[in-house]
Amino acid sequence: MTEQHSPGFERGTDGPKVIVVGVDGSDSSLRAAAYAGGLARRQHALLAVVYVQPVLAAGAAMGVPVAGTTDEIAEELVAQIREAAERSKGIFDVRWEFHTFPGDPYNGLVKAADELKADAVVVGASEQAGHRIVGSVAIRLVKSGRFPVTVVP
Repeated sequence: MTEQHSPGFERGTDGPKVIVVGVDGSDSSLRAAAYAGGLARRQHALLAVVYVQPVLAAGAAMGVPVAGTTDEIAEELVAQIREAAERSKGIFDVRWEFHTFPGDPYNGLVKAADELKADAVVVGASEQAGHRIVGSVAIRLVKSGRFPVTVVP
């Protein structure tokens, strides 16, 4: 009789248990949140909704009240998500949390995925024309190869 050892856990091999979705209030990020919510429901995973608060050092240096503005955006996003969750209560039960991380969108989402031990990251496709040349957050996340990434149009 041979003894079998179970292999150690590997991120992403058992199906996602934590799904991070980046939201910024744009239409594509809200579509990404809806998609990620459905995925979390089907996989019985935790949905971690992440808003990356931009750090605008130049604006702050000039006296622009940056922190208050980004806090207002975060609060508005939480309200929108709670409202959508209440509307779908009983139809779709999804465990979800809202997190904010400071920084640029790419580094903020990477930090969120690492800290939350995400098995998958979902983002909306960039709606900015310049990103076709420079590269979008979604492309940078895919190229990092650190976790599965789904880009929602």
